[in-house]
Amino acid sequence: MKDYYQILGVSKEASPDDIKKAYRKLAHKYHPDKGGDEQKFKELNEAYQVLSDNGKRQQYDKFGRVFEGGAGPGGADGFGGFRWAWGQPGGHAHEDFEEAAGFGFDFQDVGDIFDEFFGGSQERRQEAKRGRDIEVELQIPLEATLQSRPETIALSKLIMCDRCQGVGAEPGTKVNECFSCRGTGEVQQIKRTVFGSFTRVGVCPECSGEGMRPDKPCNVCKGEGRVKGEEQLAVTIPAGVDTNQIIRVEGKGDAGRKKGRAGDLYIRIVVKKHPVFQRRGDDILLKKDITLSQAALGDEVEAPTLEGTTSLLQIPEGAETGQSLRVKGKGIPHFSGLGRGDMFVELNIATPKKLSREQKQLLWQLKEQGL
Repeated sequence: MKDYYQILGVSKEASPDDIKKAYRKLAHKYHPDKGGDEQKFKELNEAYQVLSDNGKRQQYDKFGRVFEGGAGPGGADGFGGFRWAWGQPGGHAHEDFEEAAGFGFDFQDVGDIFDEFFGGSQERRQEAKRGRDIEVELQIPLEATLQSRPETIALSKLIMCDRCQGVGAEPGTKVNECFSCRGTGEVQQIKRTVFGSFTRVGVCPECSGEGMRPDKPCNVCKGEGRVKGEEQLAVTIPAGVDTNQIIRVEGKGDAGRKKGRAGDLYIRIVVKKHPVFQRRGDDILLKKDITLSQAALGDEVEAPTLEGTTSLLQIPEGAETGQSLRVKGKGIPHFSGLGRGDMFVELNIATPKKLSREQKQLLWQLKEQGL
């Protein structure tokens, strides 16, 4: 019978914290991934799974074994001692599992293994060839938001190699099946974990998953199938766009490696400030100076619009500074394409700085009238 206390190097009166500390220290020392003794590590894990569980520890202290209703630690149900950690009530499977494995185990390895079993390698090979996404900034004037308009963007990026047309081989030379993977783009790899050895399928390192290797790589792109270059791209900017909106153009990022899928282009819009109008969502604000007499008596004046035309504005009698008048449908088109915002004209009563003698006399007369 195994003495779990002796395996962990603790006494039978050891506290749960003492047991945990002892296990962690020894697990680091004997972990197989660190060159330790795999059998010793399994024994440590088996002992810890029993002594760290109060119910199992009581059974062990009383009977010298743990009754699990099936195979014991290290058996088929015990799965090398890991089953207990996985099914521990109230615990988190990921955290408990890592602790059971000595917390030096790379949990991602398990996911990678399962990915290979269920076809994950194909997606990874395709993703490895995919070109990089590109983000650029495009500044436009406020007037440009009134309607959809074409824009030309100069891009510096990776483009398909003209010499080899993206194949990566020197023109006129053969492209042969990769000797290592026999054209599959994949090779079998042995992955050694605390569970045992797993056979997984990985990307062939000789051909980078291509399955083919050229007799002679392209002299221009050195076998990549792409080179640095410039591209002039015509895009349509929709009406109603605003600052920090992103427009995605699929397939216009960096070219993929060896005819792989190109990345995407992301255009970040910046709407420049206007000297007259302020944007507030899809509405625009205009500040308009009026005279004292216009404010007092009311008037009809012209107000500029974002289109460059004018709109007649009716100033009511008794208008005040800060009062806003609304002009419907003279704002920014909604991005949905349905309708437009409004223009708000904020009035400001301009006090004259210089007056003629006649104007002063008139104002004195108005003052005597209580105005």
